[in-house]
Amino acid sequence: MRGTGEIAKGGMMEKIHIKVLGETDKCIKVEKLVRDMVSRAGVEAEIETINDAMEITGYCIFGTPAIIIDDEVKCVGKVPNRDDLRHWFGSD
Repeated sequence: MRGTGEIAKGGMMEKIHIKVLGETDKCIKVEKLVRDMVSRAGVEAEIETINDAMEITGYCIFGTPAIIIDDEVKCVGKVPNRDDLRHWFGSD
């Protein structure tokens, strides 16, 4: 299932790609939460933080914080709870 957890391809596990958009205090909290939950879930992930306003609007995101996982917008304008993150990472 693309977008959650790791994907098996010929015995290899593919990293999930996570983008955390925004630079407010709430955005920093979300980034820390995402990094913590990735570590706890034991998934392989590439985490990118995007702070540039023009780049953020390029994602059609008009509120932050926002989380994009494997090119799918998962959360906008709020801090997600840990259960949501576990589900998105495929570790629930």
